[in-house]
Amino acid sequence: MDYDKIEKAAQRRNHLIKCVTYALLSIWALLVLFPFYWMVLTSVKSYGAYNSEWIPKLFTLSPTLQNYREAFTAVPLGEYFINTILFTVITTALMLIVTVLAAFAFARLDFRGKDLAFTLFLSLMMIPTELVVITNYVTITNADLRNTFAGLILPSVTSVFYIYLLKENFSQIPNELYYAAKVDGTSDLKYLLKVLIPICKPTIVTITILKVIECWNSYVWPRLVTDDQAYFLVSNGIQEIRENGFGRENIPAMMAAVVVISVPLIVLFLIFRKKIMAGVSRGGMKG
Repeated sequence: MDYDKIEKAAQRRNHLIKCVTYALLSIWALLVLFPFYWMVLTSVKSYGAYNSEWIPKLFTLSPTLQNYREAFTAVPLGEYFINTILFTVITTALMLIVTVLAAFAFARLDFRGKDLAFTLFLSLMMIPTELVVITNYVTITNADLRNTFAGLILPSVTSVFYIYLLKENFSQIPNELYYAAKVDGTSDLKYLLKVLIPICKPTIVTITILKVIECWNSYVWPRLVTDDQAYFLVSNGIQEIRENGFGRENIPAMMAAVVVISVPLIVLFLIFRKKIMAGVSRGGMKG
């Protein structure tokens, strides 16, 4: 038996498989990235040039930044950014406090009915989002919190999925470490701050980034609970831009606003993509 021929055939087969795989991935990447390219391309076309194209062109020889200037002058887009940053920072901070404490309680504390309570807690993930939105809207309205930052923030300060993810991560830490800390007189809060949080930092960073993205993209709830322009977020500002700013036909100016809104999230994801994947995969491992 000619082992050299068999090895060469195997190498050719592996090389062919890699070439096909990379070709398919390249095609898929082009399909995924093309909408972003089209968005940026449209945003640098003038209104006249865009409307004069009977057949859309994949490039432009006369790019302009006029659409970006209009994005900040036709509507108060800068105020929307400030509102969104405040909403994102406060909501994420409160969510981290609630998530870390709840995950620690389910992972390390012993109390009667813990397993049943956690099971019922997880069952909340089965409730349709629409029902939760309706309940939250009634609660916020009855509390007279519409058109306030409190009304925007409070329904978003907890997440069943994030608590579950962090609880599973906390549970991977050996119990012996917790018992040794208790013998040394360490309080639960100190053990949480000094031991669990540093060890599980990748998952906490992941949860933070995902929550920031979630807050930045919030649309339905802010649109429902606010009708005052002073509380609009960037995602909801797009509709206000379309209705009161540029009109329905000024697509290039609208695309410029979308680019401005999308850039912070794209940059955030590119910087922390490895931490996101590492945190999610760590949270899903046992042992």
